[in-house]
Amino acid sequence: MSRDFGSPRRNSRARAGFEAAFWALLSLAVVIGAPSAVYGLPVLADLVTPAAVFEAQASVAPRIPAPALRGSFAAVSTAPILRPLSDENELSSVPDAELRASQEDAEAVAPVLTVPEAPRQPVIALVIDDLGNDVAETRRAIALPKGVSLSFLPYPSETPRLVREARDVGHQILVHVPMEAVQDRDGSLKSGLWRGLPVQENLRRLAWALSRVEGYAGINNHEGSVFTADRAALVPVAEALYGQGIFFLDSRTSPSSQVVPVARGFGVPSADRDVFLDDDQDSHAVAQQLRELERIARVEGVAIGIGHPHKATLDLVTRWCAGLKGIQLIPASEAIRLKTELDMGVKKGRIASSQ
Repeated sequence: MSRDFGSPRRNSRARAGFEAAFWALLSLAVVIGAPSAVYGLPVLADLVTPAAVFEAQASVAPRIPAPALRGSFAAVSTAPILRPLSDENELSSVPDAELRASQEDAEAVAPVLTVPEAPRQPVIALVIDDLGNDVAETRRAIALPKGVSLSFLPYPSETPRLVREARDVGHQILVHVPMEAVQDRDGSLKSGLWRGLPVQENLRRLAWALSRVEGYAGINNHEGSVFTADRAALVPVAEALYGQGIFFLDSRTSPSSQVVPVARGFGVPSADRDVFLDDDQDSHAVAQQLRELERIARVEGVAIGIGHPHKATLDLVTRWCAGLKGIQLIPASEAIRLKTELDMGVKKGRIASSQ
């Protein structure tokens, strides 16, 4: 049953006022607290988000136990997961107690950012996602240099085994969480996050997805052009991720995506990708996208690219990694930290270009 939060006009004015207050407070906190303010201010959202508007969403978000952080969140290569589930039909059997940890546990381990030395050259994070469906293609991705981050779909039966293989050779691991899109073209979103579902059901689905991938450092969205554009739908997700020391990489499947501002507002490290390598799977097109990724890295200092386990992509990325000069390949978590600092105006200009 939907709740009556008052007249639409009054709610619209109140929500706009609260949002203006939120961003004003966040900007002030960044000026005072430098980069750590970006990740440690979920309380701002609690203070300025109208409780009547988001109560139904945010109040049921679980506090999932968080690891002891080691320096910056970029150093966290593993995170606690819920009991592994062998089948998505087990979603309804996950007890609420398993989905919820005490609020004190989460609040006690808010991510703490340490500022390392600025890179001496431009840096790129490359993520290959959609992994797990095709074993041969996934193993080709695992054979890439360990500096390439790998993102696994939760529902393929082979995902847990392939994740272990990827971790054994040193790749940073992401969970490729399915989210609502305009069309579910291949049925891959049926176990994903949808705006029309009850919040607690979406959180069960998120918990199930995380439980399928051991040692994840973060998540990125699979599809999700509709879900990621809805701030209210993202609030419980951000609250659930807060405190784990993991990141939310926005695949940016919609120009209207709200992932980065909502996630950062709740203290979750977040940034969006710069380039999709293979919307066009022609080898010349993929090569051009790799050059564009390098160009952005040289101009901005840091860039994030996402590709998929297509033959042309894997062939070209293999050669590209072997011939990479003047640019350093880094994990997705480190690129998110650097992009966040640039976005917030912290240490601007300290990343040197090799041009």
